[in-house]
Amino acid sequence: MKTSDSLRTKSIVIPAQAGTLQRLRSPKITNHRTAAPPAVIPAQAGILQSRYRLKILVCAAVRRIGMTLLPLVFTATANAFEIGGHTKLRVTSVALPDDSLLADFSDDPVNDAGAELRLKLRQDAGGWRAFADYQLLALGGDRFELRRQNPALEFGTAALPEDDRRLFDLTHVISEDDDRATAHRLDRFYVSHTTDKTVVNLGRQAVSWGNGLIYNPLDFFNPFDPAAIDTEYKTGDDMLYAQYLFDSGDDLQAVWVGRRDEDDEVEREVASLALKFHGFAGAGEYDLLLAEHFDDVIAGFGGAADIGEAVWRGDLVFTDSDEDDHTSLVLNWSYSWTWGQRNWNATLEYYRNGFGIDDGDYGPAALAQNPDLVERIRRGELFTLGENNLGGNAAVELTPLWLLTTSLFANLDDDSFLLQLLSQHDLQQDLSLLLALNLPSGENGSEFGGIDSGIDGPNLGVDTSLFAQLAWYF
Repeated sequence: MKTSDSLRTKSIVIPAQAGTLQRLRSPKITNHRTAAPPAVIPAQAGILQSRYRLKILVCAAVRRIGMTLLPLVFTATANAFEIGGHTKLRVTSVALPDDSLLADFSDDPVNDAGAELRLKLRQDAGGWRAFADYQLLALGGDRFELRRQNPALEFGTAALPEDDRRLFDLTHVISEDDDRATAHRLDRFYVSHTTDKTVVNLGRQAVSWGNGLIYNPLDFFNPFDPAAIDTEYKTGDDMLYAQYLFDSGDDLQAVWVGRRDEDDEVEREVASLALKFHGFAGAGEYDLLLAEHFDDVIAGFGGAADIGEAVWRGDLVFTDSDEDDHTSLVLNWSYSWTWGQRNWNATLEYYRNGFGIDDGDYGPAALAQNPDLVERIRRGELFTLGENNLGGNAAVELTPLWLLTTSLFANLDDDSFLLQLLSQHDLQQDLSLLLALNLPSGENGSEFGGIDSGIDGPNLGVDTSLFAQLAWYF
């Protein structure tokens, strides 16, 4: 089930693909997560064709946020704030194979711990709403230290969020040592205005699109790793979002995401502009997407329909990059039923990664010849190295408060796979326990068996990993 900021949903995860893509970038499948609204469309290049106009837009956005938020916060006639949040404590342990190069730089197993406090403030005033999510984060352990000391060998997600490339720097590192760090930040900070026909959001927020349940090529704004564990909140981006609802029920969405380049300049080449139309056709739904994303042109078509007693979904995505043209495809089937007085659901999904490698060679030389793939992994938009991938899961509701899910991620090009077992248990009304086990398997040099390190002998693989998280909501 795809998560949203307003709902505490049950996810599935595990931090395991470390030996493959996660070391290439800084870093659910929740086979049971629902697809978020599909995609968006890029274009209207004329709006952002000049740096001058872009900077005018940025300045106007800043002024509008201040002029709108301050009256909401301080006016005497405004409604009371809604305040909530959560605290999370988590630990991870990752075993390293004897032939892994990572074992030369870290203890075995690799143990880490983290804590998070999120405070959520909401304010309503007529058709206006203001949102602010404050985060206090602490991380520490072997994986964090490995990432800091050997960036080329990084794996997992033991890193603090950064705003170096976002429009506004709303993150501050309080303290940072070799093996631990603390920081606080605003992960959501935006104003929303709603009418019967329109929605306009301005500020730091998150948007999800696409019909993929495991792999999602249309969700290119801070997507979740298919094997991520806690997918309750996407990392927010600084954006302008608008939606118009037609009388027919169809809707049109537009998104602009501003970013900074390596020189700290706000440039069109690193921004995103997208349009998405969502429509209904009989008992089915469809999406049309056009976007300009990091100077690439993206066009997509997707849809969903009930066939028999199951739901079929899919997306077809075309990307025109500076290097080449790429075609990606995702097609999935999901079905729910009752058996043994328990609720079950299952998902099966095929994903063709248009940027992927089809011969199973993921060594440094092969990756150097695929800059589009490496760049998208580095930006956190892709998480698979192979071209042909298969994902699936089955979930059973053992009790109304306990969900057990088994998930499989397979690379069909090199016959490697990752098996995940996830237990989500609501211990009390506001207290939940999340446990996960990761079991990667594959030959030396494969995606899940450990890709080539570039050094004769050792690879970059990881073995069994464990994850545990206790969350309290208030």
